[in-house]
Amino acid sequence: MWLKIRMYLLVAVLFGVLYGVIVGVGSLLGIGGIIPYLVLAFVFLGVQYMVGPWLVAWTMKVKWVSEKEAPELHQMVAELAEKSHLPGPKVGISDISIPNAFAFGRSQRDGRVCVTKGILNILNHDELKAVLGHEMSHLRHRDMAVITLLSAIPMVLYYLAFSLIWGGMGGRRQGGYAALIGLGAFVLYFITNLLVLYGSRIREYYADAGSVQLGNQPQQLATALYKLSYNDARYKGRPELKKVETVKAFFVNDPARAWYEVRELTQIDRGKKGVISYDDLVDLRQKQVRLTFGQKLAELFTTHPNMMKRVKQLSALTA
Repeated sequence: MWLKIRMYLLVAVLFGVLYGVIVGVGSLLGIGGIIPYLVLAFVFLGVQYMVGPWLVAWTMKVKWVSEKEAPELHQMVAELAEKSHLPGPKVGISDISIPNAFAFGRSQRDGRVCVTKGILNILNHDELKAVLGHEMSHLRHRDMAVITLLSAIPMVLYYLAFSLIWGGMGGRRQGGYAALIGLGAFVLYFITNLLVLYGSRIREYYADAGSVQLGNQPQQLATALYKLSYNDARYKGRPELKKVETVKAFFVNDPARAWYEVRELTQIDRGKKGVISYDDLVDLRQKQVRLTFGQKLAELFTTHPNMMKRVKQLSALTA
């Protein structure tokens, strides 16, 4: 419930900022001046929304597989789709060695769930199902549509700021005011970008909880995240990591942060067996997670939550 409240508040703040800017600029320079930038931003997002699924599949070298080609994967996805009351999504395997999973699509009826070939070698059945439950929850919550819509707000502010500062919008008499408003719009662009990233992190928490609601155990998802971080960390500085930089927001965890995350998660694994057990989560539930200033700052600019905070949230879901 608290995740929902935070998301509703975030949406209200973002659209409140946009409304305030439109009213302010419209009053000073005339509403006609801002309309083209609103149209341009939403047209751009519309194209991105329509072409996005094809682009992701192409970038990630996804091969759509039949039930005959990947029976176990199809069975898991079908069971989760039934529990989610969703149409069965397309199932694909990405020819990427970095172990991970992702989901995308324009709508719930257009859902696509994919795993990379790397993840199939490191997770057991229950762990993989927990990760797929996370991805199915993204489709169930329409996260792609939500984040795409929210992304329109910083985009509008960027176009507006650029035009007001450099375009001389409003004529010579109001040029000075326009530049000041443009500077303010640029500051708001930066702030709203951070808020959209915050929204993305909320959606990750929400998808984790969704996986548990679909019947997966918190320790299975926590262990899967631990194993993914451990194996993703091995790609630090390698070309494969740079190739997925533009699509890492779709992943269940951020491979670029894995090097730092695995060191944190090792502290939870008390038995040093490479898994986060039920007892580990119960023990973590009694503790406070304290982040350094550097960790808090780094989290501000990421699409995924700090991994220790994320596993702590999972510990609260243990029975």
